[in-house]
Amino acid sequence: MTRPRSFLPPSWLLALVLALLPGRSLAHPMPTTTVQLDLHSGYVAAELALPLNELQLATGWKLVNNPQVLAQYGEPLRAYLARHLALTGTNGRTWTVEIGEPILSQAQQTASGPYQEFVVPARLTPPPGAGVRDFTLKYDAVVREVRTHSILVSVRRDWERGLNNEGGNENVEVGVIRADPRTGLVPLLPVNQDQGSAWQGFVGIFKLGVRHIAEGTDHLLFLLTLLLPAPLLAVAGRWGGFGGTRRSLLNIVKITTAFTVGHSLTLLLGTLRIVNVPDQPIEALIAVSILVSAVHALRPIFPGRELLIAGGFGLIHGLAFSYTLAELNLSPWQTVLSLLGFNLGIEAMQLLVIAVTMPWLILLAQTRLYPPVRVLGASLAVLASLGWLGDRVGWSNPLGALADSLGTVGPWALLGLAALAALGFAFKKSRNTETPST
Repeated sequence: MTRPRSFLPPSWLLALVLALLPGRSLAHPMPTTTVQLDLHSGYVAAELALPLNELQLATGWKLVNNPQVLAQYGEPLRAYLARHLALTGTNGRTWTVEIGEPILSQAQQTASGPYQEFVVPARLTPPPGAGVRDFTLKYDAVVREVRTHSILVSVRRDWERGLNNEGGNENVEVGVIRADPRTGLVPLLPVNQDQGSAWQGFVGIFKLGVRHIAEGTDHLLFLLTLLLPAPLLAVAGRWGGFGGTRRSLLNIVKITTAFTVGHSLTLLLGTLRIVNVPDQPIEALIAVSILVSAVHALRPIFPGRELLIAGGFGLIHGLAFSYTLAELNLSPWQTVLSLLGFNLGIEAMQLLVIAVTMPWLILLAQTRLYPPVRVLGASLAVLASLGWLGDRVGWSNPLGALADSLGTVGPWALLGLAALAALGFAFKKSRNTETPST
C-alpha cells in the first residue's frame, strides 16, 4: 500500500508557519553567543558577545535587571572567559589570550522581556613564527553549562582577503560550537582560513571606499549642494543667469579637486593618527558644512571663494573618512596600500555621482526651471543638515531620520532631475525656433 504524498514536507510546513507568525514571535533572540574574528598580520582580535540571560543560567550570577551588573561582574567575567577560551596552533603550541574590558550593550525589549549582552574584546596572539590563519579554537563559555546553547564563530575582517566588514553583516562563517547531546562534551573548532594577497587587500579597500561614499549621504550632499550654483553667475548678492558651459565645467572641476585635496590630506593624517579628533564634533561639523553650502546655494555668501570652502570643509570630511581605516589596525605596508585604495574608491564613486548629476544641472541652468529646482534642493539640504546636526549633538529629531533616508530616494531624484532638464531644455529650444507671425 502506497502512502499518500503530502503537499509540503513537514520541515517546509514548519518553516512556512514560523514565517507567517506575527513579528513579535520572532523578536526573541536566539540562545547563542557570537565570536567575531578580525585577522591581522601578527594577531587575531576577537569580539565575544554573551547574552546576559544565558550567562546567568551558566554562572548563577544575578545579571538580568541588575543596574550594577558591569561594576559587579566585569572582572569575574574576564576571569571566567580566560578559563573558557584557548587557542593552539598546528604544532600544538598555545597562543596568548588577553581578555579586554567588557561593555554592556543597549537593552532591547523583546516578547519575553529585556535583552542585553556583554560584549568583550580579546587579543589572541600566536607564538613567534606561527601564522594567524590556521589554529584550533577551544571556546566553551556558557555552552558547557547550558546544553541548549550554541556559539556562532565567524571572520569579520581579513584585510588580505578583501574582507573589511564595518557593520558585521557580511561575516564569513567559520562554524558553530554546540555541546554533544549524548556526552555533554564541547568539541574544538578548527579554523583554517585561505591565504590572501596584497591585491585582494587593495581591491577590498577600494570597494570599501566606494561603499563609504555610496552610503555616506552626508558627504555627497555637501559636495552636490556646493556644486548646485556652480553653473550660475553671482550678480548683486543674488544668483543670476547661466555663466556658460565652459565656465560651469571649470567650476565643477575646481570645487571637486579642492574637496579631494582637503579630504585626502586629513585622511592621511587621521589614519596615521597624527591628528586625532573625537568623531562626535567631526560629525557635527559635517552637518554644519552642508548647512553652509545650502545657504550659499540659496544666496551667494562666498561667491568666488568656493574652492576655499570646499578645501576647508574637505579637511573635516577627511577626518571622518580616516576613522574607517584607523579602526582596521593595519600593518605599515597595508596602511600605505589602503590609503591609496580607499582614496581611489572614494574618488571613483564621487566622480560617478558628479558625472551623472552635473550635466542635467548645467542643462537646467539654461532654463527657467532652474531657480525653483535650486531653491528646492538647497532647502532640502538645509532641513537635512539641521536634522543631522540635532542628532549629532544629542537631540533626536524626525528631520534626522528623514535625512538618513535621503540615499534611498537618490536614484529617483536623479531621474526626476533628468526629466526636468530634458523638458526645460526642449521647451527653451522650441521657443527659440519660433518665428513671430506677420
